[in-house]
Amino acid sequence: MNLLRPLRRPLLLSGLVLLPLAWAPLDAFSKDHAFLINASPSLPHWAFWLDRTAPIERGRLIFFEPPPSELVERHFGEGPQMFGKRVLGMPGDVVSHHGQEVFINGKRVATRLAVTRLDIALDQGPEGRIPEGCYYTGTGHPRGLDSRYGQIGFVCRDRILGSGRAIL
Repeated sequence: MNLLRPLRRPLLLSGLVLLPLAWAPLDAFSKDHAFLINASPSLPHWAFWLDRTAPIERGRLIFFEPPPSELVERHFGEGPQMFGKRVLGMPGDVVSHHGQEVFINGKRVATRLAVTRLDIALDQGPEGRIPEGCYYTGTGHPRGLDSRYGQIGFVCRDRILGSGRAIL
């Protein structure tokens, strides 16, 4: 224990000098990354790592702000919300509906519901070619609120916060 006593002051001074040097890279890193907790059953994981600079690719998670609507407010509360969904369709893909079934490039990707669990009517989501800078999102959860519905629609770059991956 007495061996550390003479080193205490130099270690403290070194730490004070190095702290500002370490702070800048940590600050820069934190501007592009975040740790997220999931409160929704639509994704099977409860913790995610968000990277604002990661590329958006088919099958990856993206986190975005849904358009403001009474439906989102009634189900998730007032104020801004963040949704996490998988990218099912990329720009240029073609979305079509046959009854309640949703297809992307002819492959069935989802089934739509008529109403939410609070008995609010759900509008049919967009059809046609996905515009540049926009994506079709979804989850495997049958009640997930995603691009199947007009209340969410295509998710475009101006609403996307970043791409993520499940960590827990």
